[in-house]
Amino acid sequence: MKKVILLALLLPLCSFGNFWGETGHRVTGHIAQNHLTGKTKRILNDLLDGHSLAFVSTYADEIKADRSYSKFSAWHYVNYPLGMRYVDSEKSEYGDIVTGIEECIKVVKNKNNSRADRVFYLKMLIHFIGDLHQPMHASRAEDKGGNDIQVQWFGQGSNLHRVWDKNLIVSYGMTYTELANELDRGVSRKERKKIQEGTIYDWVDESHEICATLYESVEVGEKLGYRYTYDYNGLLFEQLQKGGLRLAKVLNDLFS
Repeated sequence: MKKVILLALLLPLCSFGNFWGETGHRVTGHIAQNHLTGKTKRILNDLLDGHSLAFVSTYADEIKADRSYSKFSAWHYVNYPLGMRYVDSEKSEYGDIVTGIEECIKVVKNKNNSRADRVFYLKMLIHFIGDLHQPMHASRAEDKGGNDIQVQWFGQGSNLHRVWDKNLIVSYGMTYTELANELDRGVSRKERKKIQEGTIYDWVDESHEICATLYESVEVGEKLGYRYTYDYNGLLFEQLQKGGLRLAKVLNDLFS
């Protein structure tokens, strides 16, 4: 974890470009790819027609423009009151990121389902595990997960959700492979096992707790810049690292 924090201090700041929905998801996919068992690699290679986890990790966002997939929109996030555990919260009738992940696992695991369905839900699963580790995707409803909290990012209009979806990671200007390789370098087996402990319920509550600190990190209308990157890039990198290692665990368990 010290390396992740050190990376936050050393890497340069650059101009905006892609966003978490691309770079962040590909980072988690690339990290996960490095920690798959041989059996899992063979099964994924078959189901994904040889494509990498990074390649398919953005699929769930790419289909958003197609209204026939609108029922999956609620699966990208979950909203519940700060200070509450997910299991104790009121659940949405449309589902959420936790129920979405559970459904994806259920469909992929059942070999009686069609190949097309298993592939579709596998791609969705890969994406949702990434979303689960973006703290503002485990947020509160009253401000739409921070979307209504307006701030400025290096003089440009933004909001708290976008800062964590896009601004922080894009400001680095690194390719997803560069960032993934840095975050995955030097992680010991003991550290990896520690990160992979727990369940989906533990991980969503972890993100939810982090989200509470992020609400306290800004004021409406605040001008954010270098100071914010200095304070929070380390946390960003930790979440990307966790997302990748935990995605590997979910997939290895699924195909064991």
